[in-house]
Amino acid sequence: MKNSPGLRRPAFIAALSALALALSTVTVVGASAADAPVNIDIVTINDFHGRIEASGASAGAAVLGGMVDSYRAANPNTLFVAAGDNIGASTFTSFIQDDQPTIDALNEIGMDVSSFGNHEFDKGTADVRNRVLPAAHWDYLAANLYDKATGDPAFQQYSLKVVDGITVGFVGAVTEELPSLVSPAGIADITVGDIPTAVNRVADQLSDGDPSNGEADVVVLLVHEGAADPSLAAATGDTPMGRIVNGVDANVDAIVSGHTHQQYNHMIPIAGTSVSRPVLSAGKYGEAYGHLSLQVDPVTHQLTSISSEVLPLAGAFPPDPAVAQIVADAVAVAQVKGAVKVGEITADFNRAEQSNGSENRGGESPLGNFVADVQLWATQDLSSQIAFMNPGGLRADLTYASPAGSSEPDGTVTFKDAAAIQPFANTLVTMMLTGAQIKQVLEEQWQPAAASRPFLKLGVSHGFEYIYDPTAPVGEHIGAMYLNGSPIDLATSYKVTVNAFLAAGGDNFTALTAGASPADSGRIDLQSMVDYFQANTVASPDYTQRAVGVVLSSSSVRATTDLTLGLSSLLFSNGEPNQGTAVVSLNGTELGSAAIDPTIVDTTDEVGRASVTVTIPEGTPLGATMLNVSVPETGTSIDVPIEVLAAPLSTRTLGFPAKLFVKSGDPFDYWVFVSARGAEPVGGVVVYDGTIPVANATLEAGDHGFVKVSVPGLNRGLHWLRAEFSGSDGFAPSRSARLPVFVY
Repeated sequence: MKNSPGLRRPAFIAALSALALALSTVTVVGASAADAPVNIDIVTINDFHGRIEASGASAGAAVLGGMVDSYRAANPNTLFVAAGDNIGASTFTSFIQDDQPTIDALNEIGMDVSSFGNHEFDKGTADVRNRVLPAAHWDYLAANLYDKATGDPAFQQYSLKVVDGITVGFVGAVTEELPSLVSPAGIADITVGDIPTAVNRVADQLSDGDPSNGEADVVVLLVHEGAADPSLAAATGDTPMGRIVNGVDANVDAIVSGHTHQQYNHMIPIAGTSVSRPVLSAGKYGEAYGHLSLQVDPVTHQLTSISSEVLPLAGAFPPDPAVAQIVADAVAVAQVKGAVKVGEITADFNRAEQSNGSENRGGESPLGNFVADVQLWATQDLSSQIAFMNPGGLRADLTYASPAGSSEPDGTVTFKDAAAIQPFANTLVTMMLTGAQIKQVLEEQWQPAAASRPFLKLGVSHGFEYIYDPTAPVGEHIGAMYLNGSPIDLATSYKVTVNAFLAAGGDNFTALTAGASPADSGRIDLQSMVDYFQANTVASPDYTQRAVGVVLSSSSVRATTDLTLGLSSLLFSNGEPNQGTAVVSLNGTELGSAAIDPTIVDTTDEVGRASVTVTIPEGTPLGATMLNVSVPETGTSIDVPIEVLAAPLSTRTLGFPAKLFVKSGDPFDYWVFVSARGAEPVGGVVVYDGTIPVANATLEAGDHGFVKVSVPGLNRGLHWLRAEFSGSDGFAPSRSARLPVFVY
């Protein structure tokens, strides 16, 4: 238990370890008096995502540098570390130069070590090895990534930093969801292993008393995985983060996490010990930072205390001038490259929104559909018919209002605006998919149980639409699909465009990897957007829903009977028109309508709900037909297939007792005959004594409409009995006349 005094390791082993490390090539930081406790500060960030400019809650790289400067001035024994996603999904200022300004800024600040995040792998392992690692002056770590060919660790697993004679070991790990978060083709040469297993292997090695394989007095885990919310339960429950917190052994003294963009700071007991360790995350974008404060005995090398906190960053420290200059230089480049006008819009193109104002990747959005439209347009010369866009590839809204201080008129779209939406520079890939495969792709919007988001809504191109049942079992959600008004045939093949991330099965859309004749179009998503605006000049958002949730009370119904449609996904969620009426029609005749509830439903696409009950008109042709669901205010219109059944056959019921005089208490038989023209009725029969049911039976196939019902003994007196046929599928109910039975 590394953070329990007296339980570390024998002093002579610690001394040997310190001697061996002092002679090694590890980094040495600071100095202090011989016997005073060694105070070590570790300041942390995660999910910086190239936010080098100060903006709102994001402090920017210069203030981040000022924070690190301040801690180092107060205590030379300060280390600056990160839990991944330093680069990738960046704002334009960093993105336009392949995040080199962010790397330069972190180099200038003096980052010591970081785990990899998933976004470091946006362009694949070759890019990491050939560009990112040579440019970064800090150690990038991942203990759970392995070379697929050899099984050996693919990257550096740990880093040792000697601080005033104390060795601090950092072990890195990256989310096990990595293959679904980046293009699997880009990381085809590595495998992603279990995080606790890898971390324990390395932490135990650093704590085994053998200087030849590396030794550390304190071990800190930098892991690009995190809790779904700030609660303690999210960090310790049956979740990916809970598995890490509960599965990493006592040789790890602190856990610095990220990935989920949450801020939290917990002291969590280590299983099987009386010791607790910090588990923290500093949110995102340089809005906050984490701070670990350690005290270590310089003689025994025991960790005697450790505490943690997460603090706001913006406005808390003076900016570092050298870092500020790097940012200023990057801004100057970005202003020139980004100011080029590419087109105009007439209103906002937004992503879906949750009730708290955050992005909802589970909701249909005008922006997601628009990007799919653009990508279909970009590959129309390749005969593509449908395009899909993943919501995680949309990193910013396209807003009508120009930024404050901009000289551009409202509605202007610049290169910077377009790049902010899709910063990953994915190529567009075409492939052939059968209708059945398209249906499977749409089914995969419902994500695997272990995924960080339960549902991911694909943007779909104009002309393609579908209905779905949100209450259906896994694999059975998708109903009718249409292309340009015609039903999608499950056996027919269609040409589909997706970005390279999706084509490789990203975001768990593995059905796309089975597409026939996949081909790189040679077009880049960002350039396709620029080309689209150059060809079309002005774009307006489409408020029609291309996917509508429909839950039918029955998929088959008889004329003159009622049918209820539970409707959802009729409205968007982020500033678009949010009032409307759901109208259900048959052959152009309105059958019913209801006001739409615009309440946002988080994580899903269920915003815009209504329940409409309609009566199928008499004389409606039998067999398959289409009800139309529309929202006149937005232009949404989609067909819902139903089956119209023939009206039930009329029946006639006769009932008569086997005896007219019955002794009190004796049972007796009652005969029932039910007839229908040209058919043999089946269903339930009930015998009534006045209004009281006294016996029942069932007419089954082969009974030819006859059934004998045993009536239990009745009290003395005159009883009027009748039989009632309850009806069944295809047969109308009927009842017999009353006949007397005298009981003596």
